[in-house]
Amino acid sequence: MIGQKQIPSRAGGIEVAVEALSTRMVSEGHQVTLYNQRRSRKERKLNKEKGHQRNYRGIRICEVPVINIKGVSAATRSFFATVCAVCGKYDCIHFHAEGPSAMAFLPHRFGIRTIVTIHGLDWQRSKWGKFASWYLKHGEKTAVACADEIIVLSRAMQQYFWETYHRDTSLIPNGIEKPEKKEARVITRQWGLQKDNYILYLGRIVPEKGLENLIRAFLHVKTDKKLVISGAPSDTEAFYKKLQKLAEDDDRIVFTGFVKGVALEELYSNSYLYCLPSEVEGMPISLLEAMSYGNCCVCSDIAECVEVMGEYGYLFEKGNVKDLRNVLQKLCRTPKLIEECRERVSDYVCQKYNWDEITEKTLALYKKG
Repeated sequence: MIGQKQIPSRAGGIEVAVEALSTRMVSEGHQVTLYNQRRSRKERKLNKEKGHQRNYRGIRICEVPVINIKGVSAATRSFFATVCAVCGKYDCIHFHAEGPSAMAFLPHRFGIRTIVTIHGLDWQRSKWGKFASWYLKHGEKTAVACADEIIVLSRAMQQYFWETYHRDTSLIPNGIEKPEKKEARVITRQWGLQKDNYILYLGRIVPEKGLENLIRAFLHVKTDKKLVISGAPSDTEAFYKKLQKLAEDDDRIVFTGFVKGVALEELYSNSYLYCLPSEVEGMPISLLEAMSYGNCCVCSDIAECVEVMGEYGYLFEKGNVKDLRNVLQKLCRTPKLIEECRERVSDYVCQKYNWDEITEKTLALYKKG
């Protein structure tokens, strides 16, 4: 598999999906190699590891070099990974995301079965410049031309590929496991957060997630609850500072930075509601996770969120700050609506989006040729 930055990691949805798939494939007796971005000497020293090959839960990890320049690092990582993979005598090479898929022509030319998962239309994301956007769109077109199978995560994306390229795709969404809820301890010590006293956003801090609209809406919500924004910028440090500036006069708004482990579990377990105001998504794993913890969720009305959430949450018009404020205000004033949503949402999402079933469908595509 090629396209993830690091495994293990929660840097993004791709990393979560790749780890979930590959660990299950290994447990079934398959040999899986992941091509990760090479870590720094400091990172390897912390883990007391040498070289650029290691094993993680039965998965072979190979690390490849990158040129650490915005818009270029991912391209160099996928180039070196693909060259190595073509020489690796694999039955199948699986690319994740549009950028890495620009290299799909190489295994295709050598007759190696090539699978591409499109996690989202990445060229639409506002953080990219003209060259990066062109390269991502080029990766999309290369996948259409060279991949034996293309996996998409939503019906909207499936429709896009048919209408744009007349290319058939396989709809295999991301999955989720039912988690164990945690009491608020770490998050209380670090940020003063307690059960049901905060609204949560958790994900990457990038413009297309609609976070500026969320903050502007929350500033006008009359409530004692806090707004917690958890996550790290992704080549978007200036945008992160802009959000902090926008929120600086309201002490209800808390920025936690990147979270993982127990702190992440506690944030999901104890939030009053989860809000995902995105304008662009592939299939939001953070939304699946929030629902799996039994959270009432508020999302923008883009097709990808509507498809995941179904009738188990609340929608607002994409980009409409006033509409978002009204929904948040209504739910803050009416806890009964939150409880009614919580009663059903976890069982629904965990049954519908099952990683074991998703892994079997993916393996079937590997073997189809």
